[in-house]
Amino acid sequence: MGILTQALGLILSLSILVLLHEAGHFAFARLFKTRVEKFYLFFDPWFSLFKFKKGETEYGIGWLPLGGYVKISGMIDESMDKEAMKQPPQPWEFRSKPAWQRLLIMIGGVLVNFLLALFIYSMILFAWGKEYLPVKNVTNGFQFNEVAKKAGFQNGDKILTIDNQEVEKINDITKKVLIDGAKTVKVNRNGETIDIAMPKDFTKQLLAAKAKSFADPRFPFVIFKLEKGNPAEKAGLIEGDQIVKINNDTTPFYNDYIEIVEKLKGKEIEVTYLRNNVANKTKLILTGDGKMGVYPKDPTEYFEINKIEYGFFESIPAGIGLGVETLSNYVKQLKLVFTKEGAKQIGGFGAIGGLFPKSWDWEQFWNMTALLSVILAFMNILPIPALDGGHVLFLIYEIVSGRKPSEKFMEYAQITGMVLLFGLLIFANGNDILKLFK
Repeated sequence: MGILTQALGLILSLSILVLLHEAGHFAFARLFKTRVEKFYLFFDPWFSLFKFKKGETEYGIGWLPLGGYVKISGMIDESMDKEAMKQPPQPWEFRSKPAWQRLLIMIGGVLVNFLLALFIYSMILFAWGKEYLPVKNVTNGFQFNEVAKKAGFQNGDKILTIDNQEVEKINDITKKVLIDGAKTVKVNRNGETIDIAMPKDFTKQLLAAKAKSFADPRFPFVIFKLEKGNPAEKAGLIEGDQIVKINNDTTPFYNDYIEIVEKLKGKEIEVTYLRNNVANKTKLILTGDGKMGVYPKDPTEYFEINKIEYGFFESIPAGIGLGVETLSNYVKQLKLVFTKEGAKQIGGFGAIGGLFPKSWDWEQFWNMTALLSVILAFMNILPIPALDGGHVLFLIYEIVSGRKPSEKFMEYAQITGMVLLFGLLIFANGNDILKLFK
């Protein structure tokens, strides 16, 4: 059910975003009395799943779930309808409208997606508020991966400042170090203040190591739930047991346990655990992927979480700020795509679907939808032929120079852009497939 729930979340989210994106183009087209021949969710090569006609527009649902489109009369688009373009321009066609009207029609989708993201973020803050873990509340320090340890971090270090600025929220650590490229991190190590100079290629090293994060808060390993029939249950472990030792290695924190069992996949281990403050031992054989079939307690139970509540009118500027910050962070991360390490991390529908929760959660669903709306807005405004940004680029050229690019040029540009986009689509989803076999 987990994968099905993720797939449902992805499909519902993208359907909402695509429909509203295309509605943005549609609304401006109708505002300027431009005929819209088709309005489709998903693509419909050869046939559609459902369609009806109202007025001059055919509405429908295609069978190929790779987006959606509106077909605007007199415009060179995905349909590549060359025959229609050979006819004399008509007053209701896109090509007959002033450049400024065509520009607004083209940016309508991007505008709707970005405004939608700001609205969703505002409503999330209004409905659920904002929770965050203050760095100062991570009293047991952090657990660091091997890349961070090579840079000079040690398990248990407490992060004080980054580039001489105090870090309030734990999420800011990742942003400042990985996205902003921090140069120095000051930590408290056993009561001593240590300055760590960050390697210039630290983010690339993390990407090469396929690390999800470089610093995680340390917390005890108390069993919250057991999977039936798995090694832990067979060995007699129960909910509430605290794992404190694996073989001869002490594991005061869950993070220690994860590091140790990673090297013991498929092997028999001796587990020392506390039950009612009494130490007990048992033996079990880990699965091939290093699991013993238990879920730890939610880490947030061990930390004091701060929560900010927002009234309706307070949530609007806060949501706008969150949306702008999300866009800024996304743009900063794009530079990593052009590195060897970053290119390998590009994912398709499988990777995006994996970001949705495995059990339905409306807050997480809307957070993901807002993020995808920001991404969709930004990606569509890139000056690539076949994207909205490509059309915008040519329209700006026309406005500045006073000359339209030739229709033949626009046809070739559209074909080139579509080839590039399909190539990227194949590459991204190919990465997802390769990851399944690794």
